[in-house]
Amino acid sequence: MQTTASSPPAVSVSRLAREVKTLLESHFDFVWVEGEISNLARPASGHWYFSLKDDGAQVRCAMFRRANQRLRFTPENGDAVRLRARVSLYEARGDFQLIVEYLEPAGAGALQARFEALRAKLEAEGLFAAERKLPLPAAPAHLGIITSATGAALQDMLTVLRRRCPLIRVSLLPVPVQGVEAAPALCAAIARANRWQESGAACFDALIVGRGGGSLEDLWAFNEESVARAIADSALPVVSAVGHETDITIADLVADQRAPTPSAAAELLSPDQADWRLRLAQLDEALTRSMARQLRDAGRELAHLRARLKHPGTLLRERAQRLDDLEGRLARAQASAFQREHRRLDRLTERLLRRDPRPRLARLGDRLDDAEHRLRQAMSHGLVRRQERLSRLAALLDSLSPLATLGRGYAILTDESGAILRRARDTSVGDAVGARLAEGRLALRVEGVERVEEDDR
Repeated sequence: MQTTASSPPAVSVSRLAREVKTLLESHFDFVWVEGEISNLARPASGHWYFSLKDDGAQVRCAMFRRANQRLRFTPENGDAVRLRARVSLYEARGDFQLIVEYLEPAGAGALQARFEALRAKLEAEGLFAAERKLPLPAAPAHLGIITSATGAALQDMLTVLRRRCPLIRVSLLPVPVQGVEAAPALCAAIARANRWQESGAACFDALIVGRGGGSLEDLWAFNEESVARAIADSALPVVSAVGHETDITIADLVADQRAPTPSAAAELLSPDQADWRLRLAQLDEALTRSMARQLRDAGRELAHLRARLKHPGTLLRERAQRLDDLEGRLARAQASAFQREHRRLDRLTERLLRRDPRPRLARLGDRLDDAEHRLRQAMSHGLVRRQERLSRLAALLDSLSPLATLGRGYAILTDESGAILRRARDTSVGDAVGARLAEGRLALRVEGVERVEEDDR
C-alpha cells in the first residue's frame, strides 16, 4: 500500500515488538516480584511457564531449565512465591513477560532464614572461634584449589599466582559450585585433599575453596552445613573465597581465613616475587660483605702467622703470595661477574623503559629469573671452588707450623716470664722452666747447665 505525502511513516509489527522489548530490557534490571502461581505448565523441554497474579493483575512468566534445576523445591499452582526476574517481551505474541532466574516461597525469605539459623547454630558450637583456626603458611609451595574448572574465578586465581609467585604448584580439584550436586562435591573434594595429604600422595600447604560472585541462591552451596563441617574438620588450612567482597557465606565464617574475592585469596597465599628478589639482593649484599670480612680476617691472620713463623720462610712466602693471588682473582672474578650482570640488568632495564612493559612483562620476568638463577649458581660454584682451595692451603700452612713440629716429638722451653729459651746460658741451676709439648705443658726445674762455647759450635 502506498502512502501519501501527508501520511505519517509506519513501522512493522516485528520492529515495534523488537523496539518495545529492547526498551523494557534496557530500562529494567533484575526485579523481585511476589504473587501467586497459576496456569503452571512443565513441557518435555524442562522449561516452566506460568502466570504470576495478585488481586489486581497477572503477568506471564517463563523459567528455563538451567534456572529451575537449581531450585530445592517444586512449585505448584496456588503457591505464593517470591521471584527474581528480568522484564522482557515475547515478540512472537507481543506478550509482556518475566524471565525468571530464581524462585522461592514468599515470606521473609527462606534462604536468608536458613542462613541465619545455621549461622547461629554453628556459632554456638564454636566453629567460628578464632582459636580453632589454623595459621596460613608464610611461603606455600603447593596449593589445592577447589572450584569449577570452567569458572572465571579459577583463571583469576591462576593469573594472580603466575604474576606474584610462578614457582607455586597448583592442583585443581574440580567441583560444581552451584546446584544440588555442589555441596556433596565440595565436601568430597575437601576430604580427598586431606586423604592425599595424610597418605603422602600430595603435599598441600593450604586449600582455596571458592567461586565467583552471584546471588544468594547461586552461592548457597557454600552455606550448607555439610560444607561448613567439612571445612572445620580439615587438617589443612582452608581459605574461603566466595563471591565478591560484600558476599558473606557460612564457609567464610568457618574457614581459617576469608578472602573477599578469589583473586584476593591467591594474593593472600602467594608471596610477591618482587619482595623475594629484594630479599635475595639484600642477602647477596650481606654475603658479599661477609666474604670480604672473612678474607680480610684471613689476610690479617696470615700476616700474623707469617711474622711468627720464621721457618721455612721461603715456602711460606710462596704460599702466602699464592693465597694473595687467589684472593685477588676471587675478588676480580666476583667483581667482574657482578659488573657483567649489572650491565646486563641495565640493558634490560633500558629496553623495558623504551617499550610498553605490559605485553612483555612476563617474558622479561622469566629472563631475569633465569639470569639471577645462573648468577647464583655461578657465584655458588665459584665460592665452593675457592673455599676448597683455601682449605687446602690452610691445611698445608698448618702442616708447616711449629705445632706440627711439636707433633713430631719436639718441645718449646720457656722461662718464668714466658720467653722462649734458645740458649742454655740463658738459664741457671734451679731456674723454673716450662716445656710445651704437642699435647699439654710440663713445669721443670734446671738441675744442670751445659754451656757451649762459641768456638765449640
